[in-house]
Amino acid sequence: MYHLYILKCADETLYTGITVDLKRRIGEHNSSELGAKYTRSRRPVELAYSKKFRNRSTASREEARIKALSRKEKLEMIKNTHSPSDRQA
Repeated sequence: MYHLYILKCADETLYTGITVDLKRRIGEHNSSELGAKYTRSRRPVELAYSKKFRNRSTASREEARIKALSRKEKLEMIKNTHSPSDRQA
């Protein structure tokens, strides 16, 4: 199972990624050198949105689609989701 996620960074920017272990990955973003270079200087980060996918290919396509959205569109998508975690596709 793959998770697509959007993090809200301390500077209010958004970061999008995919992982197989969402809890571990958020921890890495917040406290280790394994987090993305982008988020290391913008800690702490918090989960704003996530969605489950059955395979990496589908998760990667959705990640690319979301990364192409404007900030306003991403915030609207997050707002229209009831909970930050785990709808399944």
